Amino acid sequence: MESFFRTHAYLVEHVNAPVHRALMDEINWHDRLIGIKGSRGVGKTSFLLTYARNNFKVEDRKCLYINMNNFYFQGKSISEFAREFYDCGGRVLLIDQVFKDPNWSHELRKCYDEVPGLHIVFTGSSVMRLKEENPELNGIVKSYNLRGFSFREYLNMKTGLSLKSHSLEEVMTRHGQIAADICRQVNPLDHFQAYIHHGYYPFFLEHRNFSENLVKTMNMMIEVDILLIKQIELKYLSKIKKLLYLLAVDRTQVPNISQLATDIQTSRATVTNYIKYLADARLVNILYRLGESSPKKPARVMMHNPNLIHAILPHQVERQEELETFFQNALWGRHVVNVGDRTCDFVVDGKHRFRIMTEAPKRQLSGIYYAMDGIRRGDERQIPLWLFGFLY
Repeated sequence: MESFFRTHAYLVEHVNAPVHRALMDEINWHDRLIGIKGSRGVGKTSFLLTYARNNFKVEDRKCLYINMNNFYFQGKSISEFAREFYDCGGRVLLIDQVFKDPNWSHELRKCYDEVPGLHIVFTGSSVMRLKEENPELNGIVKSYNLRGFSFREYLNMKTGLSLKSHSLEEVMTRHGQIAADICRQVNPLDHFQAYIHHGYYPFFLEHRNFSENLVKTMNMMIEVDILLIKQIELKYLSKIKKLLYLLAVDRTQVPNISQLATDIQTSRATVTNYIKYLADARLVNILYRLGESSPKKPARVMMHNPNLIHAILPHQVERQEELETFFQNALWGRHVVNVGDRTCDFVVDGKHRFRIMTEAPKRQLSGIYYAMDGIRRGDERQIPLWLFGFLY
């Protein structure tokens, strides 16, 4: 136990978290079992350590961070460790990468039932299905998603400001005033392209080549998060990787499932499953037409965020594609984004119609909002595209 406390103290004292994450204020920390999901690289470990630093003194043994990668847990179960920690005065146990324990859901349930005075906060892969695949956790676990940096969080980190988030309704109705307030403090356009290229994943702060690091992380998402959690044989790894590449290269609106199946030499059903796994890993987003959803055929498969496009196709990035990817990523998670019709690119929440534009429209269509690239402030239904990065 002493070695865990020493590791905890060192990690908490050295955690690099230069910006306040929006999710920190959304979680009800009084809940006894809290699950934080997120794709690899978005900062889940730093999130746990920051919570510990902000709420407990380093020498306070009521809180402890552990990582299930530790070989100690090959001989000790989570519930056994939790009981020992509680008996030593522990009250908040932070468990990183809980899925590395094959019996993690049973162990968490055991902790919940047998150690009622203990609060557990754990992190897991976005590929995990906390409730759907683990019914024993239904009704007791509160699940949250940690996303990569929003453009707002990125700006705050780069400038030291404390710019606040705004709802979609506020952005649509008050964008002129909101943009003016922000632009008095910083010119967002000075930072927007850098965010598009490398601002979504917090590890751009590390002194390493970002693109190389992102490619490594993407491989880990597939090799560990998808293959391990979904229990897919290693021999199918190359097929999933090739599928991701083909989805990135093919910029047609509707994915050709039959052709993709031929290209990676598998069945249509398997391609559909693989695309879903890639979406669970936050490598792609699946978009449907208005009124449709799974298991219907996707209307479009896009990269989850524009950083991924630059990592896969560094010399083939089209401006319209990266802007559309930024837009749908900014709204993903809190809003339903559908593929639009001939008059718009996207329909949001079944009613708001948006076109993503690099130039001002020659004439504005009725009922259409225009998310405009390259402008600091908008006018009426022309909204600066960068402002959608302030939704969280």
